Amino acid sequence: MKLDLLVFAAHPDDAELGCSGTILKYISAGRKVGIIDFTRGELGTRGTAETRDKETEASTRILGLHARENLGMRDGFFRNDEEHQLQIIRMIRKYTPDIVFSNALHDRHPDHGKAGDLVNDSFFLAGLSKIETELDGNVQIAFRPRLLLQYIQDRYIEPDILVDVTDFWDKKMECIRAFKTQFFDPDSDEKETYISSPSFLKVIEARSRELGKAIGAEYAEGFTSRKLLGIDNIFDLR
Repeated sequence: MKLDLLVFAAHPDDAELGCSGTILKYISAGRKVGIIDFTRGELGTRGTAETRDKETEASTRILGLHARENLGMRDGFFRNDEEHQLQIIRMIRKYTPDIVFSNALHDRHPDHGKAGDLVNDSFFLAGLSKIETELDGNVQIAFRPRLLLQYIQDRYIEPDILVDVTDFWDKKMECIRAFKTQFFDPDSDEKETYISSPSFLKVIEARSRELGKAIGAEYAEGFTSRKLLGIDNIFDLR
């Protein structure tokens, strides 16, 4: 299946927190979107790999994704090396997306920056025909998408582009709350963590409101780019 947009995420819930409003926006517009999670988030303080699997399934249904896969990399210990790059290259060549999103290049969680660099390097390598890959016994064709953007996560990073997600904010929060073990739950008896504190989701909302204000919207999501961005029509800009 060819996708219009393919989102890579170090952990289940990274995509939901960083760019699910944008995902929902483009699915609503008829675009085909998928997510590739690297790990099952098995090192998370709260919940288990099994509960994260179920929560991921619930969020996937809410998002209405056309595809979602988990590569089964080791949480906390995956590397930007040939073995892991080949896994990403296979996914890019499998889904041939026009646009790719990845984790932030710098963030509080070290996996996020590693994942951002891993996708950045694999994005380029996927277009080299002398790198040979197979999937399900079939030789893959070299393919490089036209654009790679990184969604902003915990650390504040100045965005290069903003997307108005006002119409999809409530559903974005529904996707995030599908990860019940990870975020604030007054009935939970698990150890409180940085992201399970009552204030964490309030910070997510406040940041999206701040970004939205910059473009005259109620809520927005921000993205960075390692290359200069161009458009055909400057009248499309806010």
